Amino acid sequence: MKIQEVTNGHTTKISLTAISAMVAETATFPIDLIKTRLQLHGESSAVRLVSEILRNDGVFGLYKGLSPAIIRHLFYTPIRIVNYEFLRNLLVRDDDCSLSLSSKATIGGLSGVIAQVVASPADLVKVRMQADSRMASQGLQPRYCGPFDAFNKIIRTEGFRGLWKGVLPNVQRAFLVNMGELACYDHAKRFVINNNIANDNIYAHTLSSIMSGLAATTLSCPADVIKTRMMNQAADKQGNYKYRNSYDCLVKTVRVEGLKALWKGFFPTWARLGPWQFVFWVSYEKFRQIAGLSSF
Repeated sequence: MKIQEVTNGHTTKISLTAISAMVAETATFPIDLIKTRLQLHGESSAVRLVSEILRNDGVFGLYKGLSPAIIRHLFYTPIRIVNYEFLRNLLVRDDDCSLSLSSKATIGGLSGVIAQVVASPADLVKVRMQADSRMASQGLQPRYCGPFDAFNKIIRTEGFRGLWKGVLPNVQRAFLVNMGELACYDHAKRFVINNNIANDNIYAHTLSSIMSGLAATTLSCPADVIKTRMMNQAADKQGNYKYRNSYDCLVKTVRVEGLKALWKGFFPTWARLGPWQFVFWVSYEKFRQIAGLSSF
């Protein structure tokens, strides 16, 4: 009976996490699109970029690549969130005790790595479809007409392993993001509650999500830039790639564009992570309360 209760609890958490992630992703996806385009093509103004997208593609142009992003989060977010909570509770059985920030960071990073390996193909398709939106606005033929077409073409031209192109920088980014996001949210929330700054409510969730978003962005932005460029590149007619590996991409980016290029898209990234986490954590905590589960 106890095993069945644990299984049902995990199933409920997975479902609630997936729903909350879809809500957050849909709400903040246009910011992610802008961030990706800034990193890939070097546009200097987010305002100019938004104006261009609206002028050429309309409002729906801001949601180019949403479907693979949703597919990604059906795997990525439940795995990392539920796995983090499981490992945290496994290591701390006494309610009066708490893990150190470094321990939470390690658990968060490892949970993110596992989740990202599983979700990397959907992330690859999302990045390429976002890049395609710029090609379409310039009158060029997009590479893909939808997520399933993208999966099919990538497998046919680059092989099944091609779906995991850029997985190394992807995993590196996932480790850093979740190390900052999960550990900081968990730690900040308990700090806010234990010091009577706020109760376990939307105010505590908002403060915690802002702090965790800033920490995650600062740590992960360089890896995010490298990951985006590695995943978007395709072989030329001779079968050669612009970047041999993530280190080569790092060196060439810094050499050509300077060290600051590694934080290109920092503010759009933080502007997305903050609202994303706010929408996600507020929704998730509320859904848990409705389902009769304890707070995260």
